[in-house]
Amino acid sequence: MSKTNNFVFNALHIVAYIIFIALCFEAGALIVNFIFSLVKPEMLPNLYPPLDLTEMYRESRWAFFGMYGFILSVSILKAFLFYIVVKLMHQMDLAKPFNSFVSGQILQISHLTLTIGLFSFVARQVAKSLIHYGFDTDSLNQFWVDSQAFILMGAVIYIIAMIFKKGVDMQNENELTV
Repeated sequence: MSKTNNFVFNALHIVAYIIFIALCFEAGALIVNFIFSLVKPEMLPNLYPPLDLTEMYRESRWAFFGMYGFILSVSILKAFLFYIVVKLMHQMDLAKPFNSFVSGQILQISHLTLTIGLFSFVARQVAKSLIHYGFDTDSLNQFWVDSQAFILMGAVIYIIAMIFKKGVDMQNENELTV
């Protein structure tokens, strides 16, 4: 492998770590925000991110817990997705990328990406339906604005995972015949 490819791979590894840390921070902040919204709601404007759903909590606890459940699920799944990406990049050997570990990790990444997209899509539809009941859900759109992109990306990564699986099978078959 050339020095340029190695440099790019290492740079992408660092970027993946940074994204993973940022997503963990966001998920942790949302969990703290959720706890404060139940225990001490007057502190919500001072927290990061300023997500205040106390009005929704007062009107319907089901809507509040449902929306916060979607928010927390999507943010935790995104952090877990990048954990898998970082783990893959850390253990992947670029000299022999076609192995069962890499194939399995890429398949898991495709499943997680599709799950994030589907959760986000369902959450967006539920938030749209809550508007009809008088709830203000405009502040929630930032959490699932990219649902269609995740669904499409999940499908593309699944195709790549199948190609990797076929490559591993062919490589194992070639090793047996030699």
